[in-house]
Amino acid sequence: MEVLHIIGRRKTSIARLYLSPGCGQIVINQRNYKKYFPQKLLIYKILHPFSLTNNIDKFDLKIRVLGGGLNGQAEAIQLAISRALCKINSENRRILKPLGLLTRDPRGVERKKFGRKKARKKSQFSKR
Repeated sequence: MEVLHIIGRRKTSIARLYLSPGCGQIVINQRNYKKYFPQKLLIYKILHPFSLTNNIDKFDLKIRVLGGGLNGQAEAIQLAISRALCKINSENRRILKPLGLLTRDPRGVERKKFGRKKARKKSQFSKR
């Protein structure tokens, strides 16, 4: 099997994933994934598709992620991993699709409107 190149997106984050057979090594932006994501919840989000499909420690991942915050980056990586696992074995789609792991979340930041402090926040009303 050659190296798979898959892209995942979330908010303003873009994750480029290179998946190859190996021993479970995950490198994000030339750093170990446990050092890149200090929170256990974000590590869980990344490893969740592997645990559902029983593919832990079967593939090496090299990930380049740009933009956004840590949560958006973790969810972009999760989408890329889920897409890659479906390309490897079509049976994985049956497991991941009902949980929403193959759906790209379209939500983004609402734009700021003029005359307001933020997208919806108004200045305090004064009666007099």
